[in-house]
Amino acid sequence: MINEPAPFEVNVPDEQLEDMRRRVRETRWAPDFGNEAWTYGVERGWLQDMARYWSEEFDWRAQEATINSYPQFRVDIDGVPIHFIHVRGKGPNPRPIILTHGWPWTFWDWKDVIHRLADPAAHGGDPADSFDVVVPSLPGFGFSTPLTTTGVNARTVADLWVRLMSILGYDKFCAAGGDWGAIVTGELGHGHSDRITGVWLTLPMLPGDNLRLQPADFADDEKWMVDQIARARPHTISHRTVHRYEPQTIAYALADSPVGAAAWIWARRHYWSDNDGDVLAVFDRDFLCTTASIYWLTGSIASSLRMYYEQFRFGPPPALHDRPRIIDVPTGFGVFPRELLFIPRSRAAELTNLQRWSVLDAGGHFAPAETPQVVADEIRSFFTSLPR
Repeated sequence: MINEPAPFEVNVPDEQLEDMRRRVRETRWAPDFGNEAWTYGVERGWLQDMARYWSEEFDWRAQEATINSYPQFRVDIDGVPIHFIHVRGKGPNPRPIILTHGWPWTFWDWKDVIHRLADPAAHGGDPADSFDVVVPSLPGFGFSTPLTTTGVNARTVADLWVRLMSILGYDKFCAAGGDWGAIVTGELGHGHSDRITGVWLTLPMLPGDNLRLQPADFADDEKWMVDQIARARPHTISHRTVHRYEPQTIAYALADSPVGAAAWIWARRHYWSDNDGDVLAVFDRDFLCTTASIYWLTGSIASSLRMYYEQFRFGPPPALHDRPRIIDVPTGFGVFPRELLFIPRSRAAELTNLQRWSVLDAGGHFAPAETPQVVADEIRSFFTSLPR
């Protein structure tokens, strides 16, 4: 059952905002010593300074107004609430595209990419290269709540996205994403090739691929990828293991404490972005506080964690077909130097209809928020080279 999309605006009650600020101010701080370099996790002094800003200076209403300047909607598809931004392209024949975020991202990670794609002329581009841009919040994330349906994994989301785009009148569309968004986008290319013009991914986790790679599988000019995978691994194991096997247990603590949830979220921004040790050089305080606020104000941290359980607890969904290529539609990869996981180009060419492989100079796991111009240029160059 599907209802019609309804216009949506964010409007958090004043008492909910004050409750959040009060909880931040009244945080019971864990002792921390010998942790100046974040050796044991988030350093207390940095977190206390962020908490002070969040509770005393951060202006949620200003961020809320900016979010509401984008046309937003909500729709219910078979009991799953979906919040999404839908910006029509300014050009003669915009291409439809759906952009999918990850964890601990929100839809807002795409904010600086949206208008670059929808209105290229305003950014020095050609109006003929415009896109109709759809940016949903993943089920159980942010304003796509409350989620009360179990079993929602990346393949389920891909199916929901096809139905969402049909509701919006798009028979064929482009798809791009990072983190969970890349996995969902891969599922779109794998299972819905009749509806997908092409897919563009940053995290190369492909449907049905076991990722059992050895250093020897990487070419000489790709050995840096092996080193980066090893550097990133210690900071991915912790959350991946907890979320996969016991998401609800940790959710009680994170749902109760805004600072606890923020520490869990901001640590990933620190460790996974291309920031040379200073996360505030990449994401400003308002963006970090907005991200944490969206998770906490919507009470969505618990349901967001469950995606890991649903996808990985019993192994990811098997491939839907046994053709040599997992993804037959044109495929592009943005390879960012501080990403968490890589595959060799040869593997990508074997498993996908590889049409674009771009090794970028900068950027990490949150590329759309870290380097929005680069991401927009890559997406535009890739999809405008393809037949409609």
